[in-house]
Amino acid sequence: MPNKLIIATRESQLALWQAEHVKARLMALHPGLEVELLGMTTQGDQILDSPLSRIGGKGLFVKELEVAMADGHADLAVHSIKDVPMDLPDGFEMAAILEREDPRDAYVSNHYGSLEELPPNARVGTSSLRRQAQIRARLPHLHVDTLRGNVNTRLRKLDEGQYAAILLAAAGLKRLGFVSRIRATLQPEESLPAVGQGAIGIEIRAGRPDLAALLAPLNHLETAACVRAERAMSRVLQGGCQAPIGGYAVVRDGRLFLRAFVADLEGIRFFRATAEGALDDPESVGHAAARDLIAQGADLLMAEIIQRTAK
Repeated sequence: MPNKLIIATRESQLALWQAEHVKARLMALHPGLEVELLGMTTQGDQILDSPLSRIGGKGLFVKELEVAMADGHADLAVHSIKDVPMDLPDGFEMAAILEREDPRDAYVSNHYGSLEELPPNARVGTSSLRRQAQIRARLPHLHVDTLRGNVNTRLRKLDEGQYAAILLAAAGLKRLGFVSRIRATLQPEESLPAVGQGAIGIEIRAGRPDLAALLAPLNHLETAACVRAERAMSRVLQGGCQAPIGGYAVVRDGRLFLRAFVADLEGIRFFRATAEGALDDPESVGHAAARDLIAQGADLLMAEIIQRTAK
């Protein structure tokens, strides 16, 4: 077992919280283990004036961290799973997925108690095409805009009056101590979460059984199964940041249940699917949901959206 580990992490407040959380868990599990953080700024953190779908997608948040591991400057990287591309580069693996925080979307506003209370043309901010499509489908009278930046930046823009309301991941707000800012949490029936939302993943270089064994106690089996099903569905559909896509799995009575959707950018065309299966074969559940969506035409819609985005 190694006696010292270096964790690569983004330098946003939320990313640092997550890395510190993993550090504390590891040091509690393995007395005498020394753990340090290597803070890094990724391309995704630097480019804030364009939607992710136009600048390269989720990989912009993890590439630099993987380079640090490949070069031997870090042993592991801590990620928000929803920011991790569906296919990891060769030579890397996800060693552990921690127990999930609240996976739901949170509604934040200084003047209105819910999305339904917002007046016509009220400006709603969110970074997620998935949230945008679901809002447009339910409440087409609202004006939905892209809002990027870290949690503090988004809250500041709300407080400055640039938006009547914003939507964020509830997990991030809770982890950073902003529970009081949450006016309402949206149930999955109202806003299906993103693939992996609320879960923290630990990535390592492949071929490190010593490190994998050290991290194994952090892996939460039910959360890992749910996330694997969600990511398998999205992987088949090649879901990244270009199209509105959601996937959320839960465990009930020892079985895995997955809900998924793909929509167009306007929230007009929606394809929805459900699947269930064995807890020990989550990829099969994800593949079943993906096949259902493809049978409805979701793959053609995805191709259309990607072509539009590329122009």
